[in-house]
Amino acid sequence: MVDRQTTSALLYLDGISVSFDGFRALNELSFIVEPGEMRAIIGPNGAGKTTMMDVITGKTRPDSGDVYFQEGTVDLSKLDETEIAELGIGRKFQKPTVFEMHTVEDNLQLALKNDRGVRATLLWRSSADQERRIDALLDRVRLKPLRSRVAGSLSHGQKQWLEIAMLLAQDPKLLLVDEPVAGMTDVETMQTAELLKEINRHHTVVVVEHDMAFVRELGVKVTCLHEGSVLAEGSIDDVSTDERVVEVYLGR
Repeated sequence: MVDRQTTSALLYLDGISVSFDGFRALNELSFIVEPGEMRAIIGPNGAGKTTMMDVITGKTRPDSGDVYFQEGTVDLSKLDETEIAELGIGRKFQKPTVFEMHTVEDNLQLALKNDRGVRATLLWRSSADQERRIDALLDRVRLKPLRSRVAGSLSHGQKQWLEIAMLLAQDPKLLLVDEPVAGMTDVETMQTAELLKEINRHHTVVVVEHDMAFVRELGVKVTCLHEGSVLAEGSIDDVSTDERVVEVYLGR
């Protein structure tokens, strides 16, 4: 068990195991992310990447092991999904979930509104401060010229960026981003790498991704999962030349 004196990590997983009907999705997984870090997670299908994200966000309870947040001060295994989101852990799934019938700006208004308590929500009105925040978010994700467009008319990549902006509206301490460039053009993929690097200046980020060119562009520490455990960890060059990684993942 960890306490606040023993870890500097923002996110601390130790010995996490999860089984579903006899299949061990996570097997003694240990994983640490420091404040301000960006980490890329790779690995074959079934390696445990999604289950790991589910454990961090409270969707799945671990059978054993520790999962702590904020320098060991918060035991995530004792909280539900809503409580974990309110702590400042935001998750973006692979398929974008924006309000397609609303404009880009309305989507961000709704995201900002959701960030408030019950009383504040009842009394909520757009304000100069709200408009400034929306302008800054739209600038950051390169959607300012499209603020009046209906979200359903955006390209796949633009929808991904809008959803990232909606997460940023909550000002999370930790962003979990699942396969952000799946289905994107090469240009959008490189723009997304730049966007995540900008976001990482102010937020800790964990990115799950299969696109190795994108992971290389991020230029961050890489963790490769296999059969629910960490197989290798290090720079993209270290991991991509690891014989075990080549055998179980890159060589396919």
